[in-house]
Amino acid sequence: MKNILITGGAGFIGSHVIRTFVNKYPDYNIYNLDKLTYAGNLGNLKDIEGSSNYTFLHGDITDETYIKNIFSEYQFNNVIHLAAESHVDRSIKDPLAFAKTNILGTMILLNEFKNLWEKNWENKRFYHVSTDEVYGALGETGLFTEETSYDPNSPYSASKASSDHFVRAYGETYNMPYVISNCSNNYGPNHFPEKLIPLFINNVIEEKPLPVYGDGKYTRDWLYVIDHANAIDTVFHKGINRETYNIGGFNEWKNIDLVLLLCKLMDTKLNRAQGTSEKLITYVKDRPGHDLRYAIDATKINKELGWAPSLVFEEGLSKTIDWFLNNREWLENVTSGEYKNYYKKQYS
Repeated sequence: MKNILITGGAGFIGSHVIRTFVNKYPDYNIYNLDKLTYAGNLGNLKDIEGSSNYTFLHGDITDETYIKNIFSEYQFNNVIHLAAESHVDRSIKDPLAFAKTNILGTMILLNEFKNLWEKNWENKRFYHVSTDEVYGALGETGLFTEETSYDPNSPYSASKASSDHFVRAYGETYNMPYVISNCSNNYGPNHFPEKLIPLFINNVIEEKPLPVYGDGKYTRDWLYVIDHANAIDTVFHKGINRETYNIGGFNEWKNIDLVLLLCKLMDTKLNRAQGTSEKLITYVKDRPGHDLRYAIDATKINKELGWAPSLVFEEGLSKTIDWFLNNREWLENVTSGEYKNYYKKQYS
């Protein structure tokens, strides 16, 4: 029996990973460890919370005593580590919080995994989920590959780069079986409205300004979150120990082009005249250390493990907008903070 600890499972990406594993593998015991910060929302998992193979654990990965106790109690033989502070703007304002969670928290998990299984690594695996931002910025051409040197430019990406290095160091020092994946920007259902796409969907609904950094020409690769969850499933089951896999959507978009497409789709879906939402676009002062372009080469995971994204961006964005428009209560709850009451009612 696999006892799998998935950290950050109440967050945006984590909730889709949890749902995938709980529904697809009824013979696995899935434990969801989440601190339930502002972006952790158990309302994302209402549909599976009664499943017999699912357990929620409310805790902090930086709490060494708590982590030691749950590893001892539940004997996790596999870890999928998604818990992280992940918003670049927040990392600029509070870099120490990012260092504490992303570096120290990862080390505490690694240490307990090592202490529990160092004498028997058979059928064990520590899977660390990371970001393409560790590679730094690209020019007008080229792609990040698994061999690209690290060159992080924000406190967030520096903290994730450090955690990646610690995972590899534990692998080399203690012979710990691990895999790492570095993924491009995700979008889709249940996305907390601080990131670009859910923020702009919410702002268009409420007819608020759409703040675009700089000249809007920053370029990102976008991946539908359910495709990412399926990629994590693939890497966990088929990936080779001590290997890194880049996960991307082959969907490069300049921010301003993405926003213009979003505005067009929103006007259609809200029965507004074309051009209405576009008038909300407001160019704002650029943020420090803003990387010009990220682009992932996902050839390795495609060729070696057989994974590929299922949606092109236009289709995925349309499905995402539909989800938010059809789940106004969820959106209102997270923007008002009401989602926090769900935990108190359900688990206190």
